[in-house]
Amino acid sequence: MGGGRHLATDFSYQIPEGTIGECWAISGHPHGPNIITNGQYKGQLLPKVYQQHPELFGNPRSSVFPLLTKILDANASLSIQVHPDDAYAEEHEHELGKTECWYVIHAEPGAYLTYGHTAKTRDELIKMINNHQWSKLFSKKPVKTGDFVYVPSGTIHALNKGIIVLETQQSSDTTYRIYDYDRRDKKQVSYASFI
Repeated sequence: MGGGRHLATDFSYQIPEGTIGECWAISGHPHGPNIITNGQYKGQLLPKVYQQHPELFGNPRSSVFPLLTKILDANASLSIQVHPDDAYAEEHEHELGKTECWYVIHAEPGAYLTYGHTAKTRDELIKMINNHQWSKLFSKKPVKTGDFVYVPSGTIHALNKGIIVLETQQSSDTTYRIYDYDRRDKKQVSYASFI
């Protein structure tokens, strides 16, 4: 929900008709691993090459490919969400947490992110979420083309209409939705009181 056509028009991705908001450009995650398209390892999955040839990646300490790079096209405001830290994600989701960063490829004039919240205490945060006080709860952050934004795990955030970003994050597919503008899709809205 909320995607556009920029992945096709600006980045030449072969995508189906309709709106698409996300491309996993570099991924070793089990939900969407890349297949290497040329060279000595052509046809092999990126995570397999990573595990069998760690020297190609600087002999990393992680046994799993640690990063996921996406292009996100927000043609409408995306779900307001939060991601867990490593400890919580390991215990409850059995994968890495998700800290991420965004390089703003394009932002329309007046574009902004939802970034952070106004609650002063955990109890106030939970109360505002439970009472659906969305306009009072969420903080806005103006952005422009060329900005770089760090989004540590536990930060409430969302891209809003008219923003395209290159996102680099930990290799995790765990997202807890807080608010989705009363839209409905197949993903369940989750209230994350651990923020």
